[in-house]
Amino acid sequence: MNAPLPASPPPEPFFHEDSGAVRFWVLDDEQHFVGASVSKEALHYRFQSGLAGTEALASYRLHRSEIDAAVRRRIATGSIEPVMLRERDMAQTPAP
Repeated sequence: MNAPLPASPPPEPFFHEDSGAVRFWVLDDEQHFVGASVSKEALHYRFQSGLAGTEALASYRLHRSEIDAAVRRRIATGSIEPVMLRERDMAQTPAP
C-alpha cells in the first residue's frame, strides 16, 4: 500500500534573520513535514558558503538533498521537531 501524500506542500525555505538560520521542512518516512533549521555558520563551515543570509539560503538550496538526508537521519535516531542541524550532522554519510 502506498503512503498517503501530504495534504499541502510546506512553506518555502527561508533565512530567519533573528536566529541566523535557514528554516525549512523535510518530508519524513511517514509522509509528514518536519520543521528543521541549520545555522549560517554550519553551512559556511560544511559547504564554504558565505555568511550572509542570501548566501546561506543559496547554500541550502544547492545542497538540499544532503541536508534533508541529515534531518531524516536525526529523526530516525529520535530527534523531534524542530530538528536543529549541526555541522557534524551533515558530515555523516549513511551506512551501507
